[in-house]
Amino acid sequence: MKTLYNQALHRYAVFTACCTFVLLIAGALVTSNDAGLSIPDWPLAYGSLTPPMVGGIRYEFTHRVIATCVGLLTIGLAAWLSQVEKRSWMRWLGWAALGGVIAQGILGGMTVRMFQPPPVSAAHATLAQLFFSTVVAIAVFTSSWWSGTLPEMDDPGSPRIRTLVVWTLAAVFLQLILGAAFRHKGFGIIPHLIGAVIVTILIFMTAGALKSRFADVPPLRSCARYLHILIGVQLLLGAGAYWSRLYSARFPQPIGVMVGLTVVHTVTGALVLAVTLVTTLMSYRMLRAGSAVENPAHRSEQVAH
Repeated sequence: MKTLYNQALHRYAVFTACCTFVLLIAGALVTSNDAGLSIPDWPLAYGSLTPPMVGGIRYEFTHRVIATCVGLLTIGLAAWLSQVEKRSWMRWLGWAALGGVIAQGILGGMTVRMFQPPPVSAAHATLAQLFFSTVVAIAVFTSSWWSGTLPEMDDPGSPRIRTLVVWTLAAVFLQLILGAAFRHKGFGIIPHLIGAVIVTILIFMTAGALKSRFADVPPLRSCARYLHILIGVQLLLGAGAYWSRLYSARFPQPIGVMVGLTVVHTVTGALVLAVTLVTTLMSYRMLRAGSAVENPAHRSEQVAH
């Protein structure tokens, strides 16, 4: 598992992930402000590279500019990985990220040219989350923590953490798809509410298992803490966003409170996905797949070394 750590590459991957998060915020602002069709053509904007920055054009054009920057960063990331990475699967992951950002741009153009059909718009939003997850994974895989020597520990409980985190990750991703479909008027709120219940249960199960079984392992304990915090915040934001949507229905255009709550709720969902993914990767990196039960004192001694 030991690999050569490249600090500059890792920092570049983290920077790309942060810029992608900013892009998610910009995309959420476009959707929440109903600005998706404020620029009716693509890839140009009103036949120009510099359209007038008024009304919803500000949100849509800014979104396009940030997306272009992220695309260029991803080209650099894929090229850098292909040159210096010894792990062939990491080189492929870099090219997969590049393919994802290209597909994302195409879906964005289709959304405009096809006048925002719900399936295409939802696919655009979903792929954004998948691309963000890919870049976050690359940042983890290029970190000194991942490249270092870590103890492998047994999981003394049932169900196994490695099983729980995979189910939780899948549920969170599905919930983000349901949220995207709801925002883009693919269907009503009920599927998203059902998904929220399932995700909440699975996150509490996963975080609770991590906290009870590995309280003496700082990385896993931190994952449990962040999962608890984020799901609590996300539930409150979801309730606030839905209330603001109902309240703003009487107004002719989106109001500030609805836009703000919806955007924060959307990007917090991306953070939940990212933390769940990191928890999954850490669990697979640190926990054995076998069923042998390790003595807690011995586990603490391993972690100390």
